[in-house]
Amino acid sequence: MKNKDIIDELSWRGLIKNKVPGIENQLKKPTTMYIGFDPTSDSLHLGSLLPIIILIHFQKKGHKSLALIGEATGFIGDPSDKKDKRIFLSKKNLQNNTESIKNQISRFLKFYSEKIELLNNFDWIRNIYFIDFIREIGKHFSVNYMISKDSVKKRINNKKNGISFTEFSYSLIQGYDFLYLNQVKNCQLQVGGSDQWGNITTGIELIRKKTGKKAYGITFPLIIKPNGIKFGKSEKEENIWLDKNKTSPYKFYQFWMNISDFEIEKYIKIYTFFSKEEIENLIYKHRKYPNKRLLQRKLANEITEWIHGNEIVKKVIEITNILFEKKNESFQLLDDKTFISIYNHIPHMLISCDEFDKGIFLLDLLKRSSFFSSKSEANRALKANSIHLNKILVKENIMIQKENIIGKKYILFQFGKKEFFIIKIE
Repeated sequence: MKNKDIIDELSWRGLIKNKVPGIENQLKKPTTMYIGFDPTSDSLHLGSLLPIIILIHFQKKGHKSLALIGEATGFIGDPSDKKDKRIFLSKKNLQNNTESIKNQISRFLKFYSEKIELLNNFDWIRNIYFIDFIREIGKHFSVNYMISKDSVKKRINNKKNGISFTEFSYSLIQGYDFLYLNQVKNCQLQVGGSDQWGNITTGIELIRKKTGKKAYGITFPLIIKPNGIKFGKSEKEENIWLDKNKTSPYKFYQFWMNISDFEIEKYIKIYTFFSKEEIENLIYKHRKYPNKRLLQRKLANEITEWIHGNEIVKKVIEITNILFEKKNESFQLLDDKTFISIYNHIPHMLISCDEFDKGIFLLDLLKRSSFFSSKSEANRALKANSIHLNKILVKENIMIQKENIIGKKYILFQFGKKEFFIIKIE
């Protein structure tokens, strides 16, 4: 029976961090599971793509998957893995974020809609009276139990920020979500990132105390950036977003192309639905011809097409080939339609004809490109032979002339091997 091997499937892909004992036997029969999505931004990101993939894995193995948007819990903020207090979002922002994320999840899961149900916990949380919640739910948990959770313990020991009662209560509300879904949807399993283990076990304990039933939990490893920080919607550092207006399809594609050989073998298992045999074959070819970056290219093509569509991935591949083509002559011959496409996909800036006619030096343009914080930093890059203008190495702070314009109104800069910036003059 196909639903028997979901644990094996997730395990060899590296998608299980922790699991409640007995889950293997439970998953020998069709099981309803859920994963929550936090609407603290108007877009999902690379880290939140992983739970979507897991929802699909469960569906493909014959289980019932529930995708839960946590609009209600978004009003509170999950303290898990947070050093500082959450900044509360307005009701309007949360509603807008919820709608945006709902549309994204629906789009990514559209081929599986008959098995995956999309829910919003605000639909039942809003009907609960505070006194009822404290009496009927709060009574089942001692303060000792709650402060033993890692997410709470870390914040309590933080003398500067501590933890608010609002965030302290988060685990109970998420636990109530699990109880509600268990009673209304016969949901027996919650899946989440490894930072959710404490919240998941709270729900399991609540179900046991309220109903006497056995419930289960599985966590998956968090996706970590090269600097060791997890991808998160509310993190200050730059994320890779699934919304093309926040992360361009070109930049999204290049993220996968630039993954190291060490990481790519892990990511090809996580972010695709290729079989184990197919992946082993791809890894074999990749190791045999490492310079061809076969795994990076395969993953970049597959996932960019899934998120942004076939037409966009074809355009991104075309732009990639153009930008990394070393010959200046072929670049000079591009038509305006192609230049517009490049302009729309990579970092860019608009300069008026009047400003250009007054004269502008190279270093002034480089500073305004946002890649350099100062002219002195741009000058160091110039002296290090790291700057190309329209694919030609530049060594001096020249005045940009009309002969530097290609396609009648464009100037392309390249910084190092992989960073590009285009200027449009009109």
